[in-house]
Amino acid sequence: MKISFINPQIKEGQAKSVAVLPVFKGAKPSDAYKTYDKLSKKRVSAAAKAGQVDGRTGKSTEILGPDGTKTNRLYVTGCGKRDEFNAELFGARVTKALLMCGETTLVIHLDGYGLSPTDAAQAALGAVLASYRFDKYRTTLAADKKPSLKSVKIAIENPAKARAAWNNFYGPVGEGTLIARDLVMEPANKLYPVSYAKRIKKMETLGLKVQILGEAAMKKLGMDALLGVGQGSPRASQLVIMKWDGGKKGTKPVCLVGKGVTFDTGGISLKPGAGMWDMKGDMGGSAAVVGAMHTIAARKAKANVIGIVGLVENMPDGKAQNPGDIVTSMSGQTIEVLNTDAEGRLVLADALWYAKGKFKPKAMINLATLTGAIITCLGHEHAGVFSNSDEIAEQLQKAAENSSEAVWRLPLNKAYDKLVDSPNADMKNITAGADGAGSITAGQFLQRFVGDVPWAHIDIAGTAWKSNRSDPREPTWATGFGARLMNRWVADNHEG
Repeated sequence: MKISFINPQIKEGQAKSVAVLPVFKGAKPSDAYKTYDKLSKKRVSAAAKAGQVDGRTGKSTEILGPDGTKTNRLYVTGCGKRDEFNAELFGARVTKALLMCGETTLVIHLDGYGLSPTDAAQAALGAVLASYRFDKYRTTLAADKKPSLKSVKIAIENPAKARAAWNNFYGPVGEGTLIARDLVMEPANKLYPVSYAKRIKKMETLGLKVQILGEAAMKKLGMDALLGVGQGSPRASQLVIMKWDGGKKGTKPVCLVGKGVTFDTGGISLKPGAGMWDMKGDMGGSAAVVGAMHTIAARKAKANVIGIVGLVENMPDGKAQNPGDIVTSMSGQTIEVLNTDAEGRLVLADALWYAKGKFKPKAMINLATLTGAIITCLGHEHAGVFSNSDEIAEQLQKAAENSSEAVWRLPLNKAYDKLVDSPNADMKNITAGADGAGSITAGQFLQRFVGDVPWAHIDIAGTAWKSNRSDPREPTWATGFGARLMNRWVADNHEG
């Protein structure tokens, strides 16, 4: 979607376009509204009155080819109270509604209500998120099933400042989120550890330094927990390190670590066949990290950030690890693998330990589609946060509010540790079903691999992909959740 910001002069309107006029409850109509009304000989106000468009959210009316203008269609839509206006959600709502309207250009008039250039950039972000589709492999899609909109123009009093806000922050945020969505959408026969690593390597054009560790290098490092997950697959596992040095030299970095199980059959502890196709998305945590690193590099963030993703495929081959196997992690701690479908924590155990030891970070955050139990807790509206640091947990809550990716903190404490202990090894990778607390005990498990580094684990199993969404910013499936959250956390707490 091409995004541009324009001056609010209307004259006769944009040729071959659909224009949108917001109406706020209790506010006087904008100059744009008045101008269109004058050009159309009061058709705008008459249609708004007939359609009861008085500012209430959701009330809209359409005027086709209003006389006196070059605009093909005009929408007048209620936006609620001015001080409660969410520009991003508004941009998404109107774009989603008009994406296949037959016009190629959408003009959104945000001028005349005292809205800021940042509001305009946020509306543009909403438009980009709402326009996302994954049609890459659809070869017979009929023309009338394809989006017609190609560009969105946003009218605002200071388009230069809006353009700067877009280019310097919100545009890269949109890019990173769509990259994360694309990665989760890809089928596992196209996106597997080696091909995924090659994609990430191409991000060096942004200024990132990308290093790829193969199985031999990981074996030498002692990453048997991670390697054990992928040993049943003919596709080699990979560990990819993305390094962005945008901050002051010598300043400790922050590390973002992602689970990248490109397909999860469950291994020998095989999942049921129904719905297994969704397990191509079990690399959603890694996609969030890759998307965030793209954004951070593209906007040239003044921070030192390391992104690490462990990429594996979990298959039930004759070489696969068995339930009951004991593996030694890079940390030296041993793990009894009671269930090979609790594999994500094994990948993260080695990736976190590597991040801690290699980069000595001042903080670490990992993201993973880790447990079905988090969906039982929080549904599909919030990701679960588990942390050994109240400060980081509070930072993430604030970042969530500023990025529209909601999180909710759940507890970690020593009382849960006994559920992770094993009589045969230092720990086990799953607890008995009767013990409950499945998401919490997964967090307790991961905490054993971070030492005293301030850290948070974000379980995005309920938010990485969704069905039947009402939020216009989200597609039907892959959301790219976490990319925006991580970028905002870095921007708010680690730049300068």
